[in-house]
Amino acid sequence: MSVSIPRIAAGRTGFTLLEVLVTIALIALLTGVLVVGTSRLLGDRPKTPDELFWLAAAAARKQALLNNQPVRLSLDKKSREFILTSLAAETRMPFATTQLAEIEFLPPKSPSTYSAILIAGELVETHTQPFVTFYGDGTCSPFRVQLKSSTQTRVLEIDPWTCAPMLTPLADR
Repeated sequence: MSVSIPRIAAGRTGFTLLEVLVTIALIALLTGVLVVGTSRLLGDRPKTPDELFWLAAAAARKQALLNNQPVRLSLDKKSREFILTSLAAETRMPFATTQLAEIEFLPPKSPSTYSAILIAGELVETHTQPFVTFYGDGTCSPFRVQLKSSTQTRVLEIDPWTCAPMLTPLADR
């Protein structure tokens, strides 16, 4: 008696070139749709108070560096514009957003200048300064910025050497 071993039919063991190309094309198409949709979604959103302040601060610092002259950054609350004033010119940067309630420049934190009131459970500082100065060497006058939106009030302390926000210890948050 002879035992016959069944033969396994020779079948496909891989993908054809056409299948691989179609798969890559579909992945590329889906990625393109995702990227375009995300950019449209993010591009239409209004700017936050933080973004508006940092755009104005970067513009003032850049103007000071390029012209090697001090530039004052102030805020006109009635016309809702940042005003960059140097010896050469005055530039206005409007901030049209529904989220922005108020931006105020505060002096450096010290016991002699600190005054605040409690509004709706949040401590809001009341002693403000009219402008901050950015210098031609890349530094700025020491200041803090109070950003009040419809949902929260935040105070950022700005490092006068880098004109960037200072890090605060976790215990102070």
